[in-house]
Amino acid sequence: MAGEFHEARLGRELCDAGDLPRHRHASGYMTLIVAGGYDEAGDVGRFRVRPGDLLVHRPFEAHCNAFGRRIAEVINLPLVDLPRLASLNSVADPDLVARLAERDPQAAARLAATTAEPVGGEDDWPDALADALRSRQDLFPIGLWARQRGLAPATVSRGFRRVFGTTPERYRAEARARIAWARIVRTGEALAAIACDVGFADQPHMTRCVAAVTGRSPARWRGRVKCVQDLSELAA
Repeated sequence: MAGEFHEARLGRELCDAGDLPRHRHASGYMTLIVAGGYDEAGDVGRFRVRPGDLLVHRPFEAHCNAFGRRIAEVINLPLVDLPRLASLNSVADPDLVARLAERDPQAAARLAATTAEPVGGEDDWPDALADALRSRQDLFPIGLWARQRGLAPATVSRGFRRVFGTTPERYRAEARARIAWARIVRTGEALAAIACDVGFADQPHMTRCVAAVTGRSPARWRGRVKCVQDLSELAA
């Protein structure tokens, strides 16, 4: 389900190698757009970024990037996951953040996070479907959703995959896996109860999905939690 994890290298990066297919990062990070721009579509929405924007990527979120003929220069920063931070933000003084990142990436990340203002994403039918798949835990039929909006189910399936790099069904399953993972590492709830509440068919179904998205089974995550003091390091 998740595919291979990709490591995001901190620091300045020039993105000129063409489009990047859907991929996943095990560790969270933030991306400050310094020059150029591109389109990113992932587990938290679809965004058209430009200089001064700050993208927040949390652990195990997947996304794909469309550059077309554009070139973008970015700075990848450590994740500072403040409650007020949206997935896309605008930084008040990106040049100051970029200069600070050359000598103190942690300080630059804190400055970017504390001065950022949320920015909205794209708003077309693929975005509406993605939002519904993330926020609704009931298993509404994709075909019914399409017909209610005057769209052919096959058109919706192809169009969604073209934009987000995966099928609506898999997008929904991975969203549920991330919700379940957060509850697994943050709470002591019974795994069977989490599986039922999040919307999986049963605990084994949840186990397969969580392992595919995070690389570890729920039982292994629970074992790891017992070995650490600060759960925020896992579920930030």
